[in-house]
Amino acid sequence: MAELVVYLSSGKGTWNYVLKLVNEHEWDKIFVITDEFGKKNFKPNKRVEIIVVDSSKPLVEFAKELSGNLRGKIKGIEVGVNFVSGSGKEHMALMSALLKLGVGVRFIALEPQGISEI
Repeated sequence: MAELVVYLSSGKGTWNYVLKLVNEHEWDKIFVITDEFGKKNFKPNKRVEIIVVDSSKPLVEFAKELSGNLRGKIKGIEVGVNFVSGSGKEHMALMSALLKLGVGVRFIALEPQGISEI
């Protein structure tokens, strides 16, 4: 699994986790889904593609927006996904978008020894 999709929200303490997840593994492509604040303030050491969304939209509309923003960008048949940051609504919209794109998901977590699939 060479591509990572991670949601970056305003959850307290989650940015460091996401930063480590992005920086401590070799990913072919990294998609960080966030808002304007996240785009402006998230500073990883690696090149990432920031996808700015508006999570205040109704869930169905929000999921469609995410799907449209990811369409054509994911090259593999599956992606690593992490939901440490974000709300249930944001996670549902992202899962819906990925599944509608036909992409398989593997849940990725940080452990003391590195990245693991859960």
